[in-house]
Amino acid sequence: MLGRVVAGGAIGGLLAYLIFDGYRTSTLNWQSFSQVAFAFRVTPRLLLTAIVVTLPMGLIGGLFPAIRAGTLPVATALRET
Repeated sequence: MLGRVVAGGAIGGLLAYLIFDGYRTSTLNWQSFSQVAFAFRVTPRLLLTAIVVTLPMGLIGGLFPAIRAGTLPVATALRET
């Protein structure tokens, strides 16, 4: 289970890097006509921090369904899916 969570985090991090690294955008305030422009920069440290933060969330999120599935009889579990 831990391997799947880490693999999912790595795939998500790779997609975030490919899509958002170097992406430039801006906002415009229509009342004052001021504009703020910025560029996203995805760094390895940012990716590692995201994986470390989301790893416990994924483990805790999957813990209770796994416990419930482990306590059901096999025939009941198969009928409920």
